[in-house]
Amino acid sequence: MNHDRHDMDRHDMDQHGMDQHGMDQRRMNHDEVPPPAFRALMAEVTADGQRFGHRQHVELTWLAVRRHGASHAAELVGEGIRRTATAAGAPQKFHVTMTRAWVELVAHHLTADAGPSDDFDTFAARHPELLDKALLSRFYRPETLAGAAARVTWVAPDLAPFPWQHA
Repeated sequence: MNHDRHDMDRHDMDQHGMDQHGMDQRRMNHDEVPPPAFRALMAEVTADGQRFGHRQHVELTWLAVRRHGASHAAELVGEGIRRTATAAGAPQKFHVTMTRAWVELVAHHLTADAGPSDDFDTFAARHPELLDKALLSRFYRPETLAGAAARVTWVAPDLAPFPWQHA
């Protein structure tokens, strides 16, 4: 049986058609609905009701990399954030380079982690640099990240290589 994506998600909406992230599911087209796997990660990360800040972005990325692998996580997180921003009426907030760079940094730290943990707080304590919102400034010039090209396509670091690129 073929159901419209909106029909399948009706159980996730309140009586006004708003989902748990404040998006009006009734007015969203297919390109605005985040993938189910992304929505599941978002629900897990936001279960405690805290605002979705940088730490939660990193935790969502950590979960995605652990569960889906780095390359699929980059696609899942990127598409999920892009669609969420579009649905919220702020498509300009999605940034291709920043999203991929964060996924790659989290994946690198997961791979290099001497004692993998099933607990995000333990992982974050081992890698506090990931909780620094300014971390990308070690690798990119501000004008590069602010540029239009970096918003819509991948731009490699231009200030310093990522740690795994030193070989």
